Amino acid sequence: MAYPVLVSLDKTTVHILNHDEYPLSVNGKQQIRRLQERIHSMRKILGMYHGDGSRLEGRIRDAANEADDVIEHLMHEHIRSTAAGLATDIQYDLGELNMVMDEFDSIAKETDELIQQNRVKPTPAVGRMLQSSPTPTPAVDSFPVGLEEQVDKLRVFLFQRKQELKYIIRITGMGGIGKTTLARAIFEDEQVVNYFPVRAWIHVSQNYEIQNVYEELLFSLEKQVGKGLVNDCDTTEQKIVQILIKNKFLIVLDDLWSDKAWDKISKVFPFTSNDYGSRTLITTRDKDVLSVSNNNAHKMDVMDENLSWCLLKQKVFASKECPSDLEKAGKDIAKACKGLPLAIVIAARILSQRVQSQSSWEELAQNIRSLIVEDKQFQETMLMSYTDLSRDLRSCFLYMCGFHDDYEIRVSVLFKLWMAEGFVEYQREVEYIMTVFVSKNLASITAIKCNGRIKSCSVHDLVSDLYKIKAIDENCERRISNSRLDLREVARAYASTMRSVISFQPSESSLRSLRKFKLLRVLDVVDTDAYSLPASVFDLFHLRYLAFGCPMEVPSAISRLQNLRSLIIRPSKRSKKYKYSRDEVYLPVEIWMLPHLTHLVSFFDLLPIPEGGAPSSFFLEELRTLSVVKKLICTEEVMNLICNVEKLPVTYFGDRYQLDYQLHNLVLLTQLEKLTLVLEKGSLPQRIAKPIFPTTLKKLTLSGWRFSWEDMKAIAALPYLRVLKLRDHAFQGRTWKTMDKSDEVQLFATLEYLLIEKSDLEKWITSYRQFPALKRLVLNSCGKLSEIPNAIGYKRYLELIEVDSKNLSLLKCVREFQKKRTNKIFSGLEVREL
Repeated sequence: MAYPVLVSLDKTTVHILNHDEYPLSVNGKQQIRRLQERIHSMRKILGMYHGDGSRLEGRIRDAANEADDVIEHLMHEHIRSTAAGLATDIQYDLGELNMVMDEFDSIAKETDELIQQNRVKPTPAVGRMLQSSPTPTPAVDSFPVGLEEQVDKLRVFLFQRKQELKYIIRITGMGGIGKTTLARAIFEDEQVVNYFPVRAWIHVSQNYEIQNVYEELLFSLEKQVGKGLVNDCDTTEQKIVQILIKNKFLIVLDDLWSDKAWDKISKVFPFTSNDYGSRTLITTRDKDVLSVSNNNAHKMDVMDENLSWCLLKQKVFASKECPSDLEKAGKDIAKACKGLPLAIVIAARILSQRVQSQSSWEELAQNIRSLIVEDKQFQETMLMSYTDLSRDLRSCFLYMCGFHDDYEIRVSVLFKLWMAEGFVEYQREVEYIMTVFVSKNLASITAIKCNGRIKSCSVHDLVSDLYKIKAIDENCERRISNSRLDLREVARAYASTMRSVISFQPSESSLRSLRKFKLLRVLDVVDTDAYSLPASVFDLFHLRYLAFGCPMEVPSAISRLQNLRSLIIRPSKRSKKYKYSRDEVYLPVEIWMLPHLTHLVSFFDLLPIPEGGAPSSFFLEELRTLSVVKKLICTEEVMNLICNVEKLPVTYFGDRYQLDYQLHNLVLLTQLEKLTLVLEKGSLPQRIAKPIFPTTLKKLTLSGWRFSWEDMKAIAALPYLRVLKLRDHAFQGRTWKTMDKSDEVQLFATLEYLLIEKSDLEKWITSYRQFPALKRLVLNSCGKLSEIPNAIGYKRYLELIEVDSKNLSLLKCVREFQKKRTNKIFSGLEVREL
C-alpha cells in the first residue's frame, strides 16, 4: 500500500508549497523540495523491483505515512491557530522530516546494494512474473455435487464441429470457485477420454516458465503416441507440433492469467491438422483473457444454500448419512461459506478434525468464517488475485473490502470517496477500475446502468474478511474504509493519523470522539441517531468528504471546511422508520463559500441564494453534481452560480404549480450532461413551463409534466442525447409522431436507451431514419399502446425490448419482431416481461 501513500504525500507537498498562507521558512521549503525528490525516487523503486522489494515497500509506506502526518499536522495546527486569532507569523522549518529523509536515503542505498548482489531483479514492464508456486490442490478432489449439468454443457462445446483448430473453451470464475475441479471432471470424463485420443493437462500459474511448460507438455504427449512419430534431433517445440498436427487432441491449460501467456504457449499448436476436432480448455480468473478469441466461455457462480449443504455433507460423511442432531448446525456452517466451494471444503476439513457432536458443531458454526479466512490454503488461493493487481489498484480494492457484509457499493459513491482519498480524479477512472475488478472476479456486479456501465457491485463476504486482515498486515487500515460501529474504539487506535471513517449506526455519544481525528479526510455517519454534528467536525480542516443523515441541522460553520469536495446528506435509517418524516435539509447561504465543492447531494429545500447579488466568493466553480434540489428557480443569477454543473436533478411540487421557475434558463448550463425534472404527482400546473435544454445533454429524465408530444421536437434534435426516460405522463396525447415533414432530418440521432412509463400513448409513428442508434426500449404501463412501428422493431442495433407483462397485445407484437429478425444485418433481439 506504499504507492497511494506516496501519491498522497506528493499532493500534500505540492499543496503546502503553492499556498502562501502556510509560513514555511526558507529551510522549510527546501526541506519539502528535497522530500519531493525522494518521493519520486521511491516511486521508481516501487515500479521497478519486486522480491526483496516487498520488504522495502513496507518501509517506504511507513516513512511516507510519517511524512504525510508531519506536514498535515502542521497545516491543521496553523489553520486552528489562525481561526483562534493567535500569532500566525511563526515560520516552520519542518525539522521532523529529517528522520524520514534518512529512512528514504537508507532504502535507496539498500536497493542499490541488492541490485549489485543480484538479489533484486527489475520487473518486466509488461507481463509481471511472480515467484513460481506448486500446482494448487483442486477445491474439490472427487466428483462433487452440483457439477453434473456444467459437465454436460461443456461436453457439448467440446464435441460440436468447428472449423477452427484453436477452438478454445474458457472456464472463468473467482478463486476457489472450483474451476480446476470442473476442468478435471471434464478431462477425466469417459466420453471425453474416448473422443480425444491425445490429452494433456498443463498447470500454468502466474509465474510460468515457458520452457518448463513446453517440456511438461511434451512429456505428457510422448507417453500417449507411438515411437518414431518425432525426430530426436528436433527441438521440444518441433516435437510438440509434430505430435499435435497428427492427432485430435484436448489440452487443458489450468490457471491461465494473461493473453501473453497464451500467445507464448499456443506457438506450438499447429495451424493445420488432419482432424478439425482438437480443443483447448482453459481455466482462468480473468474473464477478459482470450475474450476476443473465437471461443465459448463458461462462468462459474457460487452455489446456493442447498448445494452448499450437499457438498459439505459429501466431504464430511462421504456416502454416509449426516446424523440428524448435526443437521441444523451443519446447514448454518454451509450457509456461512457463502456458496464458495473452497470455503466449504475447508469447513469440511475442520469439521472432520473435530468431535462429531452437536455442541462441537454449534461452537464451530459461531466462528467458522474466521477459521476459514485464517486457513493457509484459503489465503494462498485467494491472495493470488490481489498480487496480480497493479499497486495502485490494490489500495482501491482494500478500500472496497472495508464495507460490511452484503453492502452494495455504488460506483458513484466510490468515485467521491476515492477522489477524497486521492486515488482518482475522474469518474471514468473509477469505472475502469471496477471493470478490472469484475473482470478478475474480485467483485460482482449487482446493478447495471441503462447505458450498460456498472452501477453498483459487491465483494464476496469471505473475500472481504480476508482483505480486511490484509489491510491490517500492510499497516494501511487507517487509510481505508472503516465500518466499525463505535468511533471511540477507532479513536483509541488511530485518532491522530486516521484518514477515513465510514461508520454504520454510531451512537451520538461516539461522535464526540471526532475531535481527535485531526487529519480526517472522509467522514460518513449517515446512520447516526444524532440530530446535529458536534462542533468539532467543522475543525476538520482536511475533510474532503462529509456524509450524514437527515433531518439534521447544517450550521454556517460548514464554510470552515475549505477543502470539502463532497457533501452528502441522505435520509438516515432513523428517518425511514417514521412514515411522515420529512427528509429535508435547509442549507445555510455559507454553502456557496466552499471553493472546492464538487458534489452536493441532498434532499434540501430551496437552494439558498446570496442576498444583494453574488460576490466573487459566492461561486461554486468546481461544482459538478447538484442533487436533489426542490423548486429550483432557474434565474440567470442562479445559473451563473452553478454554471459548470454536469448533473442536476430537480423536483417541483405543491398544490398549485404556479410560480415561474424560468426553466428556459437551463440552456445557460453549458456543461450539463444529466438532467432530471420531476413534477410530483398531485401537483396542478396552472401553466406548463417550457424548458429549453442545453445541447450538451446526454441523459434526460422527465416525470409528471404532461407536455404535448409536439414539444418532443426540441429533445429529438439534441445532438448527444443517449438516454431518455419519460415517466408518469411526462408527455400526454394519443399520437406521437417523430417524422419530420420532409423526413430528411435525422432525429434522436444518438439515442441508445428509451423508456416510456405510465403513458396514455396509443399510436407511435416514426420512420426508419429516426432512432438509428437505439439499443434498448422499455415500455411499462402503456396500456393503450398495442404495437410499435416496424421502423423501431427492425432497428439494426436494437438488442432488448422490455414490455409490461399485462399488455398482451404489445407483448405479442414485440415477440413477432423477435421471430422475424432473422436477417443477418440485424442483431439478436431479446424480449423481457416486466
